[in-house]
Amino acid sequence: MFFFEVSKQFCNFAFYFLVMISYSRHILGNGLTLLIHEDASTPLVTVNTLYKVGSRNENPERTGFAHLFEHLMFGGTPAVPDFDREVSMMGGESNAFTNNDYTDYYITAPSDCLQSMLTLEADRMKGLDFNERPLSVQRQVVVEEYKQRYMGTPYADKWLLLRPLCFRHHPYRWCPIGADIEHVRQATVADEIAFFNQHYTPSNAIVSVAGDVCADEVLQVVQSLYGSIGSESQPRSVADLPAEPEQQQANRQEVTRNVPSDALFIAYRMCSHTHPDFFVYDVISDILSNGKSSRMYNRLVKDFRLFSEIDAYITGDWDQGLFVVDGRLMPGVSMQQAEAAVYEELEQLKQQLVDDYELLKVVNKYESTFAFSQYQVPDRALGLCVCEFMGHVDWVNNEPQLYRCVTPADIRRVATQCFQPQRSNVLYYRAANANQ
Repeated sequence: MFFFEVSKQFCNFAFYFLVMISYSRHILGNGLTLLIHEDASTPLVTVNTLYKVGSRNENPERTGFAHLFEHLMFGGTPAVPDFDREVSMMGGESNAFTNNDYTDYYITAPSDCLQSMLTLEADRMKGLDFNERPLSVQRQVVVEEYKQRYMGTPYADKWLLLRPLCFRHHPYRWCPIGADIEHVRQATVADEIAFFNQHYTPSNAIVSVAGDVCADEVLQVVQSLYGSIGSESQPRSVADLPAEPEQQQANRQEVTRNVPSDALFIAYRMCSHTHPDFFVYDVISDILSNGKSSRMYNRLVKDFRLFSEIDAYITGDWDQGLFVVDGRLMPGVSMQQAEAAVYEELEQLKQQLVDDYELLKVVNKYESTFAFSQYQVPDRALGLCVCEFMGHVDWVNNEPQLYRCVTPADIRRVATQCFQPQRSNVLYYRAANANQ
């Protein structure tokens, strides 16, 4: 959410002019889900493809494969050896990302390139260039990304530490980069083919087309390009994933790193993204830390000067997510002092109802951000796919109303339920030279 103050009047204005996303939804015979959004006001079109495979779908002994495939999908196919070159020749751009729950790809280009864009995406859904050369290249790319992103950046390995601290059984215990980078190093062509055949199937994909298009024409093209692609196997069922038992005692870990200052991380397991309380948790995180009028900034940064910066945020995971408090300590402040101060802020949410004005301010901020996020075609295409993935495609338009339904009583109830000592997962991240 944006870090600025927005008046109630302005937010109502923003919501009034919210771009409502009209769409049509189709299911092909092979199980592919297609969403089409027509917008004649733009000369562009985005083709967004979401595959329902993330790190949670991986074998614990072969992790990092979902992220590896994000790279392999740009490595070429027998028909199209250089994917990026084809996109560039259209005057377009493409990219992708992987998280714990899904992998997403998009191409944005002038609308007269729609046929070519869909041809490219359908081609790589049919199969990649399965041989050692592209696999070897992308293995090394992922290994270097791991070194630079997680080992070469201050505090960047926090998720490699926090996730296994919070989850002991569920696949959320490792990051998309993998539980052990050796799994990627040891990936074989046979592994690649097996993973692709299991997860990169039409029935496991959602395609959205948004922009200057005609829905009937899009449906016809998609049926002709994708309709003959078969699904050789079915992805691992969510029901097969190991359940995480209710946490009965606090977990703690302490590490020392070459970083500028001590940092404190406190995480609590929370509900899934599709649970009604997800929106309550999100509101709580903003009450605590969204902007300079937030509680933690005023008290822990500005008034008491315990932290140089502090943030509270949630992970939007499909299964159980995490509510995280993440702060950098001021010099001379002990970990115990900082931790106690955070607990005091959380306790206030349990003891006293949030007043209506504070709640309204936070919800208004979200509503304005939501309104502004709808203006770009790629964001609409992604939003359609993600909401469809969650089983609530209508959220692409009415999510603000779900935040409007959050009450002060909801906030106290959820805070009381979640912020219990035995449910905490605490990481002390000490600076190696803090006491020198």
